[in-house]
Amino acid sequence: MLQARDIAFAYKDIRVLQSVDVQVPEGRVVCVVGPNGAGKSTLLRCIAGVHRPRRGSILIDGADPWSLSRRQLARRLAYLPQALLFRFPVSVFETVLSGRRPYFSWRPSRRDMEKVHQVLEALDLGSLAHRDMDRLSGGQRQKVLLARALVQETPYLVLDEPTAGLDLRHQLEILETVRKQAQQEKVGVLMALHDLNLAARFSHRILVLHRGGVAARGSPEETITAENIRKVYGVEAKVARENGCLHVHVIRCSRRDRRDPVETPAHCRRKP
Repeated sequence: MLQARDIAFAYKDIRVLQSVDVQVPEGRVVCVVGPNGAGKSTLLRCIAGVHRPRRGSILIDGADPWSLSRRQLARRLAYLPQALLFRFPVSVFETVLSGRRPYFSWRPSRRDMEKVHQVLEALDLGSLAHRDMDRLSGGQRQKVLLARALVQETPYLVLDEPTAGLDLRHQLEILETVRKQAQQEKVGVLMALHDLNLAARFSHRILVLHRGGVAARGSPEETITAENIRKVYGVEAKVARENGCLHVHVIRCSRRDRRDPVETPAHCRRKP
């Protein structure tokens, strides 16, 4: 079990997270959703050991990540940030192989090399193995970064917006791979998504963040509701089940309600 309890975090005097709890069992996909600035990425960075929370605890199978070495942590949890910069030419194969660094010191073993080839073929990236990363499309690059996370062979994956900027085909390919990894390899997955339809389709549990706190948690049916969407996003929507999946149909930006603490976004306000 990957657990975070009572997490609080602030950038200097700007409070970003307050009293956030989340649990990720093995074999389950947990999605974190919410509007921009809700604290999704910050929560994932805290859990991945990038940021240290001001308050609260994080446990990875009972171990405090801050008590582990970087190598030990990298064997338990693989983290995929929103974006990675490549400052010099590096091939697809080399990028994926870097995910095996927690397992070798000087040179990769035969098993390391075989694992890289296996994951590249599974993600249909074999033909791109010797191409430089800066010659790939956005969708191809994101699949390579996911491959690098998968070759770490960790019991937990933390993915920050793995489908950001991708077309529909690549979004589905990546999320289907993630879901398959959870089901077949019993990997616990925590990922942040913006698209509520994708979150409802590919997750077992959903955590809705708003203004740094938990607005809702539970199954997709319990969290992706018209009421929650109005309160958290300031949007009127209909939620219906179609072909076995929940679908969110946005109607319009909601009018500001004095009883509703959510302020209607500026671009939704009517001009006087």
